[in-house]
Amino acid sequence: MAEAALTILVGTMTGTAEMVAQELQDAFGGRGIAAEILPMDGLDETVFERGGPFLVCVSTYGQGDVPDNARDLFERLELARPDLSAMSYGLVALGDRTYTQTYCHGGQKFDALLSELGATRIGDALLHDASAGTIPEEVAVEWSGPWAEACLDHLRRAA
Repeated sequence: MAEAALTILVGTMTGTAEMVAQELQDAFGGRGIAAEILPMDGLDETVFERGGPFLVCVSTYGQGDVPDNARDLFERLELARPDLSAMSYGLVALGDRTYTQTYCHGGQKFDALLSELGATRIGDALLHDASAGTIPEEVAVEWSGPWAEACLDHLRRAA
């Protein structure tokens, strides 16, 4: 099977989600999935015209908000409400469980919105808890194996 093209969309405030995305890019490459990282800065709904699966890698900021660099994309999706029924995606959400009311809400907001717009989530979402004492990049790479298999299965069925 030829390499699948994956776009990793990154929403971050401190750079942690970008570090996670870089580690995932390497892990996916080893599994035959070529991945391109795109920070969400300046993106709009047309990014989903690229085709192929997407992985949304996003932190949570403030009172359960999406990061500043992801806000415009999120708001444009809410406003434009494009039909994303042909789009599939995965989710890596970063948060801190000590903020019980807003834990991983940045990622969960993207997950809910993409689903409302018709997109299909592949596999289970990764919700990383910063207060757990684990390194998010390591947890994400461990998660990436089963997710990559689910992604490849999804692509095979869609072909």
